[in-house]
Amino acid sequence: MDWVYSDTVKEHFIRPKNILLDEKEFKEDGKGYVGNPKCGDMMLLVIKVDKTNNTITECKWKTYGCASAVASTSMLSEMVKGMSLDDAYNIKPNDIMDKLGGLPDNKIHCSVLGDKALRDAIDNYYFRTDQKDKIKKKKSIEICHCLSVTDAEIEEEVLEGVKDFETLQERTKLGTSCGKCIPQAKELLNHYVRKYYGED
Repeated sequence: MDWVYSDTVKEHFIRPKNILLDEKEFKEDGKGYVGNPKCGDMMLLVIKVDKTNNTITECKWKTYGCASAVASTSMLSEMVKGMSLDDAYNIKPNDIMDKLGGLPDNKIHCSVLGDKALRDAIDNYYFRTDQKDKIKKKKSIEICHCLSVTDAEIEEEVLEGVKDFETLQERTKLGTSCGKCIPQAKELLNHYVRKYYGED
């Protein structure tokens, strides 16, 4: 059987970088957690921040997931060191996959966990340091529990021009794990398309 992963993925899976070995000893400035134990993929990510220039100095993580989740988060943890909080917050799964040299189609959803946990950690840092005006996460309803995709994210995708479910799924990866959220996600997608574009 041919190896379906790139050499970079293989390297980050076999020798993952920045694993959080001792959660009690690591004094983080921000902590993020995403995932669902029912689906098996969970992610904890912690950061330290240089408060003088708002850059990430350390990023550590641990996950209960597949090889793709391990490799993706290992790569992410390397990418964000020295990066500003604003730039780190805007990292997308495709940015991680590009650095890895791609992932198999049925494993792309694994790259979503790390960037979601990173955003959660940055928002947590802002909360801890009384910079609540910088927190970008708004109150929302989780639609895909496996990958923590919310109604707000679906609405945002529609506002960016997404009008069909295949594109929505490609961009958010919702429904690619257990699939139970697909009917509700399709209904919500159609609602926002009608709301903003007057289309069915």
